[in-house]
Amino acid sequence: MVTQGNTAPDFTLETDRGAKVTLSELRGKQVVLFFYPKDDTPGCTIECKEFRDAAPKFEGKALVFGVSADDRASHETFRDKFSLNFPLLCDVGHKVCDAYGIWGPSKWGEGIRRTTVIVGTDGGIKQVFENVIPQGHVEEVLAAL
Repeated sequence: MVTQGNTAPDFTLETDRGAKVTLSELRGKQVVLFFYPKDDTPGCTIECKEFRDAAPKFEGKALVFGVSADDRASHETFRDKFSLNFPLLCDVGHKVCDAYGIWGPSKWGEGIRRTTVIVGTDGGIKQVFENVIPQGHVEEVLAAL
């Protein structure tokens, strides 16, 4: 698991809209990476809708990205179904999840352990939230910014 104070592992991932996002190119901005297990499942939907609804509160504070191992087609369907207003990153093969130490045994089997990482303007890990409870989590993240 990544830890506060360490440099965030760099990555380039495709978004739900086909663009590429490279973490190191976002230096100078805070970045919220919330890793969630699967598109269109109950807890993940709650979490994504809360980030969607809080988007105005993040403006000028941080860029928000949802990350799962689902592919672009799944992300597109999920985004459209719930009018999500932030990029969903496709970590098919879970290489980024592995680098961040959040892929492994969970109560549903092998997969993403729901985790949020705040990356500071310098590219360092500012805060890590483990074992996230979806409802109300967005307020914890906003308080940490």
